[in-house]
Amino acid sequence: MSVDTDVVIDEKISVDNIEPAQYKVIFLNDDTTPIDFVVEVLMLIFKHSAETAMELTMKIHEEGSSIVGVYSYEIAETKSIETINLSRSNGFKLQVKMEKE
Repeated sequence: MSVDTDVVIDEKISVDNIEPAQYKVIFLNDDTTPIDFVVEVLMLIFKHSAETAMELTMKIHEEGSSIVGVYSYEIAETKSIETINLSRSNGFKLQVKMEKE
C-alpha cells in the first residue's frame, strides 16, 4: 500500500498592518480652574515640559480649548479619566473631551 504525501499549498498569506485610530484629548476653558493646576496636570499626567504646559494652558485660556495630546483610544481615555478624577478631587471642574482624529 502506498500513500501519496505530496502536499502543495498555493495560498499566500497577506498581512495587513492596521494602525489603531488616534484620539485627541482636548481641555476646555472654565472660569474656576486655576492656571497653575492646569499646568501641573499637563506636566504630571501628559508629561509635558513646564514651558509647553504653560503654552498650552495659555492657549486654553485665550482660545477656549486646546488639544493637549493625541493617543490611542485606551491611553486617551485613561489620561482623560485621570485628569477628571484629579480635578474633581481638588474641587475644580476642568472639562476634558476626546475626539477621533
